[in-house]
Amino acid sequence: MNKFLVIIILILSIVLGCKENTKSSEPDESQTKTKLSTQQTIYFGGDIITMDGKVLELAEAVVAQNDEIVYVGSLAEAKTEFPKATEHNLKGNTLMPGLVEPHVHPSLAATMLPNEIIAPYDWVLPNGTKKGVTGHDAYMERITNSINENAKEGEMYFIWGYHQLWHGELSRDMINTITKDKPVGIIHRSFHEIYLNDAAIALLGITEADFKGNPQVEWEKGHFYEGGWLALVPKMATIMLEPTRYMKGLGMMTQLIQQNGITTVAEPGFPSSDFDGELTLLKKEMSKEPPYDVYLIPSGTQLFGMKGGNKEAMAFMETLESAYSTDNIHFLPKQVKLFSDGAIYSQAMQMKENYDDGHNGEWMTPLDLFQEQISMYWNNGYKIHVHSNGDKGIQQVLDYLVEDQKRKPRKNHRFTLHHMGYFTDDMAAQIAEMGIEGSVNPYYLWALADKYSEVGLGKDRGENLVRINSLVKRDVPVSFHSDFSMAPMEPLTLAWTAVNRVTSQNNAFSQDQRISVYDAMRAITIDAARTLNLEKQIGSIAEGKRANFVILDKSPFTIDPMEIKDIKVLATIFEGRFNIIKSNNLRAR
Repeated sequence: MNKFLVIIILILSIVLGCKENTKSSEPDESQTKTKLSTQQTIYFGGDIITMDGKVLELAEAVVAQNDEIVYVGSLAEAKTEFPKATEHNLKGNTLMPGLVEPHVHPSLAATMLPNEIIAPYDWVLPNGTKKGVTGHDAYMERITNSINENAKEGEMYFIWGYHQLWHGELSRDMINTITKDKPVGIIHRSFHEIYLNDAAIALLGITEADFKGNPQVEWEKGHFYEGGWLALVPKMATIMLEPTRYMKGLGMMTQLIQQNGITTVAEPGFPSSDFDGELTLLKKEMSKEPPYDVYLIPSGTQLFGMKGGNKEAMAFMETLESAYSTDNIHFLPKQVKLFSDGAIYSQAMQMKENYDDGHNGEWMTPLDLFQEQISMYWNNGYKIHVHSNGDKGIQQVLDYLVEDQKRKPRKNHRFTLHHMGYFTDDMAAQIAEMGIEGSVNPYYLWALADKYSEVGLGKDRGENLVRINSLVKRDVPVSFHSDFSMAPMEPLTLAWTAVNRVTSQNNAFSQDQRISVYDAMRAITIDAARTLNLEKQIGSIAEGKRANFVILDKSPFTIDPMEIKDIKVLATIFEGRFNIIKSNNLRAR
């Protein structure tokens, strides 16, 4: 009998122990709901712009639970359904989806921001404003003073912002006149060119023979542009990626992202120079858990050289999502960035009709290689992003794609042209017919139209840069990007430019290409998310999407369109977490 009781007790203890272990490791549904309900927040009391439809839609209330939107609708129903949720009264401010920046370059930001900036226009930075300068003599005086005060022997000193149309001629000898002993690299406004003095060339340890046969290197002038720039950048990688300075630049980039209401950024074309070096430093910045996500699209052009061929590059790309992504750095699968023609800021884009001054555009990728790359990635089901600026450069892409589509038809391919500096209305019709999408930089019009109308392009082409309405009226999905530092990392400024089409000299150009405020807001929210194939996760306020928001002091739909760029970003909410912009005087509630 005693033995029988002992056996019963042992069996009961084992069964009860198993139940207790099961209970502790797998909490029941009611426990889970109770835990999550403590992290619910109701937003109400201001315009809540969802960006979730083809026309403007407002909601009375939104509920976020942890990092997810769980309710969009009336305030009364929200309070009934979520009685324990924390309430956040917007007090008349405006809530929108967190802004999406689909094309920035952290490596450019990290190089530019902590170094000297001397450009044609003012640049507003987290630590102050860098005043612009025009005219050759004024520019030479500014860079001379900067070099004399800041450059050091044995250390590369970069100055960004030079442009020949505002600043006149520049050369290796002219920089040598300022200093022969201090290494100086003057980076063009386009970030596709650089001028080096003798000391810089010596510091890099490069020789003319290293660039033999490269038509985009002017050795005597110390001038490296487009393909020459791409060949030089890896040789400068250790200098550009110097950790202390680079991390300072990434930190400043983070400030700009937050200050401008951005909760998602993407870099099409990773890496710029050094895969491991850039990723290591980016991970270090993102380990601080800043209030945004980074998405990376590999560069087919750079990886072609780094891996020894197109097939080798693609094979490496197939490993990126699983091997290199983190919680807040994500390699986008089956997407690639390629390069067509040269930079618009350099007037190196390829144009169907010659430039007025007789110079020619440039190809960033040799055309036989470019066609091979497009076809290979097309055949393998990739979403292809192509840097392309001039009408000839864009047309070349279309012509290649026509051949690929005939040979291997694809639906919903979302092939995306980036930048799109100049194209015609007829080309826009072909783009729409082919199912191609656009990610454009509206800022080109503000920054370049006045000068390019006078020099290079002439009145008709210069005043019709970035014909956005030609795309929008044909229902071509269009997003806006800064391509930082080709424009300020300010989505609202990009939207303002597209809505008003006013230039730096206050000229109202090509007013038929203006678009509505709603279409402009789509281009920095839901359509920007679409450019990255992320529209199901971010870009609008809808149930099931991430709780990424921006709070603005005014609604872009209730003010004069000329005031859109002056709207203040009061806070971002990233995955449910508040991030207040203290300088804009929002107090936590």
